[in-house]
Amino acid sequence: MITAAALVIAAYLLGSISSAIIVCRLMGLPDPRTQGSNNPGATNVLRIGGKKAAAVTLIGDSLKGLIPMLVGILLGVAPGVLAAAGLAAFIGHLFPVFFDFRGGKGVATALGVQFGLWAPLFGLWWPVGLPVALIWLFVAKVLKFSSLAALISMTLAPLIVWLMGLPPVTIGMQLIMTGLLIWRHRSNIENLLTGREGRLTAKAGQSDPE
Repeated sequence: MITAAALVIAAYLLGSISSAIIVCRLMGLPDPRTQGSNNPGATNVLRIGGKKAAAVTLIGDSLKGLIPMLVGILLGVAPGVLAAAGLAAFIGHLFPVFFDFRGGKGVATALGVQFGLWAPLFGLWWPVGLPVALIWLFVAKVLKFSSLAALISMTLAPLIVWLMGLPPVTIGMQLIMTGLLIWRHRSNIENLLTGREGRLTAKAGQSDPE
């Protein structure tokens, strides 16, 4: 129980470390919460700081989801504890305790969690995150809407988890993450419906998918 509690708490604290804000501070860029779309995510960092800063942010956000999963696997925790750790990291990104609970939209961190589900612990050898990432890339390339790609890929993620035979508790974790991610994308959904959503080449000030 102590190990499980420590892992979940550590996952939330790790998720609460905002890669976007830290990268911008280290690279002398404006606070992403006050520039562009005001979202501390890789897309907004791309707009205000360029590809290098955005790439570091994206990697950092993904690792926040992946690391707790890998640690849990190495510790041999139960599937329920592993699912709780992944969800805690995701919630930490959405509501970071270190940054006034103003976080991003969670796509990269959720993807990191999904990649962590590759474990032999569940009899799997391919990452759950791979098909989700491929769906995101396909939709983004064809339709040019990063937010729509995120919504479609993450909506399909619970089905992918189920088809891969993961435990019910893991499927439940994925459903919660998907629900929270859709809720965080309320403005994107509204913009998509009204034709105001920015495409992948959008300028600063439009809403972001992560």
